[in-house]
Amino acid sequence: MTIEQFKTLTLEQKLVEIKYHGELLGSWERPSEEAGKKQPGDIFQLGEFWVFLSDDEKTVIPTRRNVLAGS
Repeated sequence: MTIEQFKTLTLEQKLVEIKYHGELLGSWERPSEEAGKKQPGDIFQLGEFWVFLSDDEKTVIPTRRNVLAGS
């Protein structure tokens, strides 16, 4: 699956893809829109891209950059 295909899925479908095809790489706190706050969650590798999944499983953000690898 490509990142473009993943983006078209519903939240429920994304969670299924992450559960059955994702590889948990570790925890990460994503910078939030609210100044000074961070959103806790996990980073998964899913094929050739990575996905941030918030602890409450309401936020799913695919990216082409592995945020755990540094800048």
